[in-house]
Order: sequence, then C-alpha cells, then structure tokens
Amino acid sequence: MLNLKLLPVCYSLLFSALIFATLTQPTEACTRVLWNDNGLAVVVGRTMDWPESTEPVLTVLPRGMARDGGRTGDTVTVKDNPAQWTSKYGSLVTTIYGIGTADGLNEKGLSGHLLYLNATDFGPRDPKRPGVQAGLWLQYLLDNAASVEEALGLMEQIQIVMTEAQGHKATVHLAIEDASGDSAVLEFIDGKLLVHHGKQYRVMTNDPTYDEQLALLKKQDYSNPSSDTPLPGNVNPVDRFQRASYYSAILPKPANEREAIAAILAIARNVSVPFGAPYKGFGIYNTEYRTAINLTDRRYFFELTTSPNVIWADLNNFELAPGSPVMLLDPDNIALSGDVSDKFHAASKPPF
Repeated sequence: MLNLKLLPVCYSLLFSALIFATLTQPTEACTRVLWNDNGLAVVVGRTMDWPESTEPVLTVLPRGMARDGGRTGDTVTVKDNPAQWTSKYGSLVTTIYGIGTADGLNEKGLSGHLLYLNATDFGPRDPKRPGVQAGLWLQYLLDNAASVEEALGLMEQIQIVMTEAQGHKATVHLAIEDASGDSAVLEFIDGKLLVHHGKQYRVMTNDPTYDEQLALLKKQDYSNPSSDTPLPGNVNPVDRFQRASYYSAILPKPANEREAIAAILAIARNVSVPFGAPYKGFGIYNTEYRTAINLTDRRYFFELTTSPNVIWADLNNFELAPGSPVMLLDPDNIALSGDVSDKFHAASKPPF
C-alpha cells in the first residue's frame, strides 16, 4: 500500500534524478555570451571546452572560394545532393580538426559559434535538399549571409547532416549574432529546427535544450544583485548558463574597446572549466581556449588557456578579394602577443 507520507520524498528524489541525468549526459562544455547593449560596440565571447585539443587554427578565408558541403576532410559525408557554393564574404575563423569552423566572423559583421548539445538530432537525410555536413554549418552562413536575418533565411535552403571527427559526433547547436546586435540560437531537436531569435538571447551553453535553460533561469531572482546573491557555482551547463546570465546583465558601460573586451573575457573566464575539475567522468572537460569578437570593428581576439597572452587580428587588415591566399596562424605559440595580424602566413592549400 502506498505511504502518502513518502510522496514528497519520492518527488524530491525523482527531481534530483532528472537533474542528475541531465547533467551527467556525455556533453562537452562550452559557453557563449553576447553583449549587445553597451552603447560602444557589439561584442561576444565564448569558451571552447573539450576532452582533447581541437587543433585550432586561426584562418582567414577570402571571397570567391568554392566549397563542398558534403565533405568532411577527405571523407564524403553527403553522397546525395551535397551543397555546393562559392563564398560571397571573407571571414576570420577558428577551425576545428581542419574539417570545419567552430567560431568566427565575416567581413559584414556576422559571427557565430558551434557548441555541443547532446540532444541534437538533425533527422533523417532528405536528398531533395542540399546537404551540409555539420562541421561546415557555421562556415556556410558566414560565407553567404550578412546578418542574422539573412542567415536564418538561408537555413530553409539546406539540410544539416551529421558528421564525425576524431571519434566525436557533431551533435552541435549554433549561436549567431551580427553587428546590429541581433541574435539567434539554432537547435535541431527530434529532426526539427528550433530557432530563438531576438536581441534578448545572449547566453548559450549546452544541455538541456534552450527552452529548458530559459525556463530554469526564469525560476531565479537576480533582480537585486549583490555580493550575497546566491549563484550556482559548478561547471555543468545549467550553472554556467545562470552564472553567465547574471554577470553579463550587470556589466558596467565600457569607455573603450579595451574595457569591453576585458569585460566579456572576464565572464568567459568565470564560466570556464578549470584544469583538473572533478567532472571528467560526467563528460565535462577543461577549457581549451576562449575567444572574443568586436563585431562593430571586425576584430577577433583569441586566448589559448595554455598560453599567457591574449592575441588578436583585425579582419580589415587582410586581403579578401577573390583569388587572395588563405592565411593561417597556429595560436599554440607562447611567443605570440597582442596584434598578430602580420603573423599569418599563406596556406599551401585551404582547409576546406
């Protein structure tokens, strides 16, 4: 016979189990924070957290490049009707494993970030729609769109197709933003594209899905910030989402770009996963690098966590006309510091 006195305990245990299950799914941790209302510049920052090196390379891609959205490196991922296009806009990106783009911006001030989402399901392949392997999802939009609105329109023309590299499936979701401050979060859940579009969508982490993250955040009261405000302090995606939302909402107005980038990187560091954090068995790994982007002035900042220096490059300083060389910079060099725009070298062949 059911003991009614035990019901509250049962519900509590069930709720704890659901939260535990959410936070212990195999999920790599990343965070994106957009600051689009500071009155100076639209800036955005992200962390890349991964169980190994993603082999990041800062890469400048000119206009007029032919792309094959069906290839993952030397592997044909999309056999039927792969998307083919020629880039309209030049971009400065961080590549991942040499087969795709994890982060970056284009010359029109559109930028984006791929983050891990265990719940991702791109659905069955529809050969009637041109297919883009997931590692080139962001690059497709940077190549072809000048704004968030335009990028969302392009999503109706293609299908994102699952791919794999280094034993990791590309279960990712995407955050994009532009120089006007517009923002969107794109997720594929149960084969359907879900879009949260608006300037208010400034923070993104990982699982659970974005609508669930927003519901969890809504239960918190951060209306009177103080040093006594209780904040979730762990490195799981829910805690990082709420901590980033809290701190980004109270940033002081910057006097210049230096202050704006410092502010966004301060939050990125706050939500980074420290080396040796005791969550590896739960699928969360230390932060490999952090980026910050000034979309207004087209500058890209990069901070490798094993390097003592922040480096940056100005997209305006590169030749982006069709036929210009692809330019590369390996950031894994502790001698690099400050503006490294003149440290890039021409690639022998493009990464994709």
